[in-house]
Amino acid sequence: MDYETLLTVQGYAKFFILLFVCIVFYGYAYSMYKRQKSGERDYEKYTNIVHDDSFDTQPLEERKEKNENKKLEKGER
Repeated sequence: MDYETLLTVQGYAKFFILLFVCIVFYGYAYSMYKRQKSGERDYEKYTNIVHDDSFDTQPLEERKEKNENKKLEKGER
């Protein structure tokens, strides 16, 4: 493979990698926008974490333990 062909392949590879990264980034940004708009998540609460950084703050969301849920579904205690 000569040098000019190598540079051409490298240029196409960079272009397609950059295109892929842009598509993934904009897809993620759109999904965040869609969740915020539908009310599924409120990302403004998460931005307030920066301002309210004390040890005594309450968690933003309640979480269920995965292991406890699996045990309850199986009937174990």
